Amino acid sequence: MSKNFQVQLASFPESIPRPNDFTLIETPIPDLSLDQVLCETLYLSLDPYMRSQIAGRHMSGSVGVNEPMIGETVSRVVMSESKDFKPGDIVRCFGGWQHFSAHNASALQMVADTIDPMSYALSILGMPGLTAYAGIIWQAKPKPGDVVVIPAAIGGVGATAGQLAKLQGCVVVGIAGSEEKCQYATEELSYDACINRKTENVSDRLKELCPDGINVFFDLVGGELLQTASEQLAIGARVILCGLMSEYNKSTRAAGPAPGLWIKARAIIYGLVVYDFEHRREEFLKNCIPYVTRGELKIREDVTMGLENAPESFCRLMRGDNFGKALVRVGT
Repeated sequence: MSKNFQVQLASFPESIPRPNDFTLIETPIPDLSLDQVLCETLYLSLDPYMRSQIAGRHMSGSVGVNEPMIGETVSRVVMSESKDFKPGDIVRCFGGWQHFSAHNASALQMVADTIDPMSYALSILGMPGLTAYAGIIWQAKPKPGDVVVIPAAIGGVGATAGQLAKLQGCVVVGIAGSEEKCQYATEELSYDACINRKTENVSDRLKELCPDGINVFFDLVGGELLQTASEQLAIGARVILCGLMSEYNKSTRAAGPAPGLWIKARAIIYGLVVYDFEHRREEFLKNCIPYVTRGELKIREDVTMGLENAPESFCRLMRGDNFGKALVRVGT
């Protein structure tokens, strides 16, 4: 069997992480106990929340120096001491940034044959897709004609949320960091408009594009964009608080919008934690797999080849230089 290589945190980043904040080491392949399963990582998901884990501020756990990076994977079972899994099964698990990982059988979920390609189990039909579906469909409950604004418009969550809103008959405005990304949002993802936050005045453009206010703001960024959107909410708006991309690389948190902005709009504010909706994953898949099959839900995956390149890919993600859902192809 191949050797096991693992990416560990080498030092705490002061702001945006750099590749030398991580190190690739060789570790033993884990031994199995009763009812455990050995998995080989095929795809590793890279997500912004990992920066919060490094900072010790995320509910899913923290990562210390000389500890392996945590991450969700699509993996292949290579050895099993469980009656529920056999070699060759494709599963979803938290295998982390490494080639091989051992798990209790209860911690694994089979990847259905209907999820094709299998990488979609980490993107549009995985945690990012479930997050988007929970926020748009189950929390915001948009009506046809609602104006929905989505920052980080072409990332794993944002792209899915925007398309789901369009499927509900909404007017969807994205916010992204380049002309190329904005063009992709409007031409490929069917956004009605997309604002380049680096070259345009976001507040002025929102006033132009949303003259009657914003009905749904799906916040993936926090910070200044949340403040700007909160100033332009329509009466009865829904604000979905889901991510803090603008603050993950900072040591302090912003104060946030004045509550008066939300009170004035009679807004409903939802905190979105995807783990709360895990029990509804099958419902999400049942509803969204047909959309994907028909081409009504699309995703662009930004795939890096090789575990050794995961640190650089993660740093690109945290700089906002990725284009689509960030993944690493680890095994074949």
